[in-house]
Amino acid sequence: MQLRYATKLIFSALIIYMFLSGCKTKVEKPAVGDNKPVRVGFMVCNSTQETEARFRPLTAYLSKKLGRQFVAVTIDTVDFAQAVKDGKVDFTHTNSLLYVILNKDYGVEVIGADVRGKYGYKSRGAILVLKDSPIMKIADLKGKRMVFGPNLAPTGYLSQYDLMLKNGFDPETGLEFYTIPKGSYKHEKVVYSLLYKAYDAAAVPMLDFEQMSKEGKIDPDDFRVVAEAEPIPYCTFGVTEKVDDALVKEVKDAILSLRPTDTVELDGEVVRVLKAAELDGVADVKDSEYDPVREMAKRCNMPPYQKF
Repeated sequence: MQLRYATKLIFSALIIYMFLSGCKTKVEKPAVGDNKPVRVGFMVCNSTQETEARFRPLTAYLSKKLGRQFVAVTIDTVDFAQAVKDGKVDFTHTNSLLYVILNKDYGVEVIGADVRGKYGYKSRGAILVLKDSPIMKIADLKGKRMVFGPNLAPTGYLSQYDLMLKNGFDPETGLEFYTIPKGSYKHEKVVYSLLYKAYDAAAVPMLDFEQMSKEGKIDPDDFRVVAEAEPIPYCTFGVTEKVDDALVKEVKDAILSLRPTDTVELDGEVVRVLKAAELDGVADVKDSEYDPVREMAKRCNMPPYQKF
């Protein structure tokens, strides 16, 4: 029963993807002078409220700097492809796996990547255990219980699943059981559930682990890394096909030039834009830098390369 449940998890992302995917359609690009609000779709991170608080200052800053109204729209991960397909957003901010999906299926192009933490615009996924665990290598996960992040999380699910496969370990048959927490702040729940010994191992994004350690929520010395995946791009700003090239350039230049001293007035308060977004900056990246994510998705039979 547990194994059948575990198997369903890897395919849940595929089912969601199949439901949402469709043929790309070309749409007429609006002129830069169009007075319609520019809608920036932000993938919900830990919660809707947290995501709105982080990125409303950024859209307010863009409105002031570019002289045009920008609106922040928070969208759940599983609803994002449909929102792009329906033309409900102009720019996107998603994790790197979702960017790869949107790029392949709907022509979304990268214009920048979040810079945050010691890996800059990249992060990496790792398999963690408690410091006194007998698990020393991936093979030792045989018959153990493991907790993962959301199944479209590139460094909280995909990286770890790929790590195991590359080491000759099939999570579907090798683990006794694995699961994904429900609700908000899933990555933190993964770490806490390992800390309190609900599971033997955990798939943890090292950026989240670094942030929790910095905030004093956990003591990093209580944990040990069993294996780490290669660093891959972190959250990504993209633009949909319908946006005029001149507006794309204006927005790209504005976000790439953001500095820690840049502020905006919002709700009667002067706010530092990058600090509110919990970013160190935005990096100029190439689409080819997402190829490692693509290769991981192919090896794991994940969207947008799944074979049913």
